[in-house]
Amino acid sequence: MSGNEQIVRDFIDAWPRLDVAEIVAFFAEDGVYHNMMLDPVKGREALTGFIGGFVNGWSDVKWELVNIAAAGNLVFAERVDRMKVGGKQVSLPCCGVFEIEGGKIKIWRDYFDLATFTKAAE
Repeated sequence: MSGNEQIVRDFIDAWPRLDVAEIVAFFAEDGVYHNMMLDPVKGREALTGFIGGFVNGWSDVKWELVNIAAAGNLVFAERVDRMKVGGKQVSLPCCGVFEIEGGKIKIWRDYFDLATFTKAAE
């Protein structure tokens, strides 16, 4: 297993704790999260607000890693993100593409169907 793959595995394993500071610490100072339906969010301060905003109200989080592949600085992680949102169970299949630089996430692009999330959370 590559060091970059381990970083992404550790990142995925951090989510159930819902500790926004811990999650954001995986990013480079100028790291980017691009939830593909929205504009990219850049920098740890912006990431803290963004991630904190959407995990507020989450509970019972478990991200199931389905497949993972690493090549150079790229890591592809197919997942099913499971969580309770407002007391409702949500299972969201997604795929994240991570670019790792200097042991930190430089860019994370996440691909999923937003309607799957919103319909389950309604």
